[in-house]
Amino acid sequence: MARTPGGTISAFTLLSTPDEPTITSVTTSIGSASVAFTAPTDVGDAAVSSYVVTAVDESSGASTGATGSASPITVTPPAGGTFKIRMQALNAYGPGRLTEYDTGNAIYVGAELEAWGYNTRGSVGDNTSVNRSSPVQIGSLTTWSGVSAGRYHSASVKTDNTLWLWGLNNRGQLGDVTVVNRSSPVQLGVLTNWSQISCGDYHTASVKTNNTIWAWGLGSYGRIGDNTIVSRSSPVQLGALTNWSQVVAGGYHTAAVKTDNTLWSWGVNSSGQLGQNNLVSRSSPVQVGALTNWSQVSAGSTHTFAVKTDGTIWAWGNGATGQLGVNAVIARSSPVQIGALTNWSRVSYGSRNDHTSAIKTDGTLWVWGYNNNGQLGQDDRANRSSPVQVGILTWQNASTGRTFTSSIKTDGTLWTWGNNDQGQLGLNIATTVLRSSPVQVGALTSWYQVSAGTSHTLALYGVV
Repeated sequence: MARTPGGTISAFTLLSTPDEPTITSVTTSIGSASVAFTAPTDVGDAAVSSYVVTAVDESSGASTGATGSASPITVTPPAGGTFKIRMQALNAYGPGRLTEYDTGNAIYVGAELEAWGYNTRGSVGDNTSVNRSSPVQIGSLTTWSGVSAGRYHSASVKTDNTLWLWGLNNRGQLGDVTVVNRSSPVQLGVLTNWSQISCGDYHTASVKTNNTIWAWGLGSYGRIGDNTIVSRSSPVQLGALTNWSQVVAGGYHTAAVKTDNTLWSWGVNSSGQLGQNNLVSRSSPVQVGALTNWSQVSAGSTHTFAVKTDGTIWAWGNGATGQLGVNAVIARSSPVQIGALTNWSRVSYGSRNDHTSAIKTDGTLWVWGYNNNGQLGQDDRANRSSPVQVGILTWQNASTGRTFTSSIKTDGTLWTWGNNDQGQLGLNIATTVLRSSPVQVGALTSWYQVSAGTSHTLALYGVV
């Protein structure tokens, strides 16, 4: 109520601020935490303009903050102890209700590199050629920040942005100007500006910190992308542009997203995996459609799938085993939407063969495609041509190997399932044993990234 100058009382309307958002997960990595959330059910009397995230040290009370307009938002928590997240939405009338999320985690100051599985060509990286059925630490350093497992080779970026590779090198995929296999990590050159790495079957691609894109290895079908079909044993830049944000190397093709959210692809196109509405292979990047709303892409052996900024998920290429997830077993040469939902967060980190996985904004994990070894985690071996959920728990990271799957839950535990013929499940059991539902790898709770190759696995374990 308000009183007028004449003394009478009149009514007024109190304009409201938003309810609290719902934090669905907090994923900790080196030096940062990614906060995933859903919008308030009631935004008040004006649209939400931004979100404020605050990380608070549980002991000292020290705090750091970040703002953003959409999920997820990355914040740098105070180093040292465990932290909790506080968050609120803002509209034109002010900040809304506060929500709090106890992570129980401390920020990682470094990461150990662990590997296991097939090792005849040195892809594990422990300076031997002996298969490993449980995780082994690669070296003693804790400065690793990103990993990628290919067919028989591996790569990792360190926190100083140096790039290291090992394993099979018969096509120059290690980039060290030789075709000599390496059984332990070898630095690629002396540069300190590598940002993101992806290993395909016999080629490798990377984005640098200056947003240039580079590739090397087997060049047949144009998968390198330098407008030739020539193999390269050292990195070559693709064009001169400085607006690439993510690249992924598939079996015989490559795909990438630019900073303007356009999607590009190149390489073999025998199954329509380039998304060009034809079967013509390309030796340099070509845009997939004209849209500018792609956020992340992943490439399998002969198919491709991606998430848009609106939370929809799309697939194209070979669909013979249901790996496109469109409730059919037919190939598609241009992107087709999987269902009608708008709550997909990210597609799996790498997809070596004929099954696919993706995580929704609520942290649930979904899989589809080939299931001959139980790699879909459904406790059976029946293929699926549309997404099915793995259990009822929440996940932060997933990667699909040739006939197995690896994934990390939001509590930092690591789980694997599917084929174990080379020890790639990491369970320290007989390699003849299949697992058709998730089984935990050890008891550690600080795993935060995993990458599944054809028959070996790489993972990063956070150090506090």
